[in-house]
Amino acid sequence: MKKAILYILFLLVSHFAFSQQGKTISGKVYDAITKEPIQGAIISGSKTKTTSSENGSFSLNISDKGIIISAVGYETKIIAISDNKTDFSLVPTQRVLDQVVVTANRTNEKRSEAPIAISIINKQTIEEAKAQRIDAVLNKVSGVYMVNLGNEQHEMSIRQPMTTKSVFLYMEDGIPIRTTGVYNHNALLEMNLPAAKSIEVIKGPSSALYGGEAIAGAVNIITQAAPAYTSGNISTQFNNTGYRRADAQFGTNIGKWGFLVSGYYAKRTNGPVEHSDFNKTSISLRSDYKANDHLTWTNTLAYIDYYSDMTGALDSLKYFQKNFSSLQTFTFRSVYALRYKSILSQQWNSNSSTSLSFLFRDNSVKQNPSYSIASTSSPTKFKGQINDNSFKTNSLIAQHTQKFKWLNGKLIVGATIDFSPQSYYAKFISITKDLTINKYVSYTQNVPDSFLSNYTTKIRNMATYVDYEINPFKGFKVVAALRYDAFNYDFRNTLKSGAPSSIRTFEKVTPKLGFTYNYKGIGFYSNYSEGYVPPQITELFNTILVPYLDPQTFKNYEIGGWISLGGNKLYADWSIYKLEGTNEIISVKLPDGSTQNQNAGSTEHKGIEYGITYKPNEQWSVRFSGTNAKHIYINNIVKGVNYNGKEINGGPHFIANAEATYKPAFLKGFRISIEWQHQDRYFMDDLNKYTYDGFEVTNIRVAYKIKRAEIWMNALNALNAYYAVYATSAPGTQMGVNNRTYNMGDPRELTLGLSYKFGK
Repeated sequence: MKKAILYILFLLVSHFAFSQQGKTISGKVYDAITKEPIQGAIISGSKTKTTSSENGSFSLNISDKGIIISAVGYETKIIAISDNKTDFSLVPTQRVLDQVVVTANRTNEKRSEAPIAISIINKQTIEEAKAQRIDAVLNKVSGVYMVNLGNEQHEMSIRQPMTTKSVFLYMEDGIPIRTTGVYNHNALLEMNLPAAKSIEVIKGPSSALYGGEAIAGAVNIITQAAPAYTSGNISTQFNNTGYRRADAQFGTNIGKWGFLVSGYYAKRTNGPVEHSDFNKTSISLRSDYKANDHLTWTNTLAYIDYYSDMTGALDSLKYFQKNFSSLQTFTFRSVYALRYKSILSQQWNSNSSTSLSFLFRDNSVKQNPSYSIASTSSPTKFKGQINDNSFKTNSLIAQHTQKFKWLNGKLIVGATIDFSPQSYYAKFISITKDLTINKYVSYTQNVPDSFLSNYTTKIRNMATYVDYEINPFKGFKVVAALRYDAFNYDFRNTLKSGAPSSIRTFEKVTPKLGFTYNYKGIGFYSNYSEGYVPPQITELFNTILVPYLDPQTFKNYEIGGWISLGGNKLYADWSIYKLEGTNEIISVKLPDGSTQNQNAGSTEHKGIEYGITYKPNEQWSVRFSGTNAKHIYINNIVKGVNYNGKEINGGPHFIANAEATYKPAFLKGFRISIEWQHQDRYFMDDLNKYTYDGFEVTNIRVAYKIKRAEIWMNALNALNAYYAVYATSAPGTQMGVNNRTYNMGDPRELTLGLSYKFGK
C-alpha cells in the first residue's frame, strides 16, 4: 500500500513538470544525521534509475521534475527537481524492523532478520541525550543496566547481576577493544562516544562469532564514517557538581578520501564526594578511502588518556550520615589506550565480499587502589600497593561472505590471529594515616622496590568461525554458527615467590542455532547459543599455580518476538531467556585448609525483557523498557561456605526505564523529555541476609535549536533522590552493619550546554 501511494505521488510530481525535455541531474546522497555518504541508494525517475557510488554521488538523465530516492535503513524520499545539480539527505528510518544491524552476523542485515535479542541506539538518540557517559544511553535498552561508579568507571548488568566479572564483551566496529584474558570491567571508559554513529547491544551469548567473554552480552560501538561534505560541530557544557567538558568534530571529503576527527576533553573538580576529581582526553581519527564502488580502505586511530582519583565506596555510617568525606588523598586510577585498526574491504560482486583487518592495541591501567589498603599492627601504619597491568596487541582478522541461490543462502567464514604480550607488576607501599584528621596522608616505597608481583604473559589466540543462513521461504530464516578457539598462555614470573613460570593451553568450540520469522511487522525468533570465557590470567597464576582450569561455559535458551502496528506508530518486542553457567571458577577450600581456584561452580539466570514504543505523531514519543530476572547459585561452595539455592547478590528482580519526549509543532527546534529509571530491591550478600531497597531517579532534558546553534539543559536526578547505584555487604557469616558499603549515586546535576554545527 505504501509503495502504491509513493508511486501515485511520483506520477503527480512528474505530471506537473515544466518541461518534458530530458536533462541530467547530478549530486550526492548522504545521511541527514551523520552526513556520511550513502552508497547504493536508488535514484529513479519514471523511466530511468541509477544508484549512488561509493562517495554517494550519482548522475541521472530524466525528463521529469521529480525523483524518488530510497536506501536500506532510510526513509524513502520524493523530491521535486529545481536545477541541474542538487544534493539529497535521507533520514534514517525510525521503524525498528527496517533498521540495519551489523553485530548480529558481522554483516549488514535488517533487524527483523536477526534471531537474537539486539537493540540499536542511533545517532539521534545519542545526540538528544547529550550524554556525558555511555550509561546514559545504554540504560534506555531493556535488559541492560550499566552501573555508574563515578567518572565513567562502571560495572554492568546484562542477563547477570551487577558485576565486575568477565562476562561482557565490549567492541568497536566489531573488534574487541581489549584482549581476551585481560578483562577490565571499566573498559567502556576507553571509548570515545562523540565518534559513535550508533551502539548495538546483543543480549545473551555471541561467542560463536566473537569469541571469549561474549557471554551475557556484547556492546558494539559503530564509529562514524567521514562525511560527504565538510562539516562538523563544537560544543561546551558545565554543571553544578564540578563537571566541565568541550567536544569537537570535524570532517571533510577530498576526492576519494574522507577524513573525520572527533574528541572531547572532560574534567571534574570538587565533586559531591571528596577525592573524586578526574580528567579525560579522548580523540578519534578516521579516514575512508573509496577507490571505487568495490574497494574501500578504512583506518581508525583512537587515543584515550584518563586519570581519576579513587575515593572508594562509602561505608554504612558515612552513607547514612550523608558524610561524603574520604579517607583517601592519593589513590588513583590512570588509563592509557591507543588503538589502531585498518580494514580493507572488497566487494567482488553482488554475492561475494571479503575483508581483511589489522589491529594494534597499546593499553595500560595503572593504579594506587583504595581497595588494596590493609591494616597492620600499628593504628597509623597501613600497607597498600601500586600496580600496572599493560598489554599490546597485533591481530589479523579475515572474513569472506558468499551468497547462494539455493534457499537464498549466505555463508560467512572468518579467521583471527591475536598475539598480545601482557605484563603486570605490583609494588608494596607503606601508608601513613593521620588519626587527627582520619585520612591516609602519605606513602613510601621501599628502595630497592619491593615487588608483590612481577610477571609477563604472552597471550596467543587463533580462531576460526563459520555462520550459515538460509531462507527457505519468505520471512523465515534459519541461522547456524560455529567457532573454534585455541588459546595459549606463556606465563613468566620474575619473582621467586608466587606461581612458577609455565605454559597453559585451552581449546573451545562454541555453537549457535536459531531461526526468525517475520510477517507484515509481526515476528518471533528462537535460538540456542553458548558463550565462554577462558580463565583470566589472575585466576590461573595467582599466589600459586593452578593445576588446570577449563573455560567457563554458559548455555542460553531463548525465545522472543516483536510486533509493529498502526503504520509503525506502535512497536513492541520481548524475549524470554534461561542462561545456565557451568564450570564457573570459584575458590574451593581444600582438606588442608588452603583454598584453590577450581571449575566447581554453576549458576542459573532467567528472565524476560520487554520494550514498547508509541509514537502517535511527529510531536510525541513514549517508550518503556523493562526486565524481570532472577539469578540463582546452583552449585557454589566457596571457601567452605555453601551458597547453593541462594540468590546472587546485586541482582534486582525488576529494572525499568521509561521516557516521554515532546517536540511541539508550534515551536520548531524545541524538545523536552522526562526519563524515569527504576531499580528494585536486591540482596547485598550471597547468603541473602541483607537487602538494599533500590531507587527511582527522574531525568529531565530540555533543548532548543535555532538554525545551526543549540542550547540545552539537562536536570539529571531532578528530584535529588539520595541513593546508591550499588550496595554490597562483605562475605562471611559474621556480617555487621560496618561491613556494608555504598557507591553513591549522583545528586541533582544541572548541566547547561551550547553547541554549534557548521557545514552542509
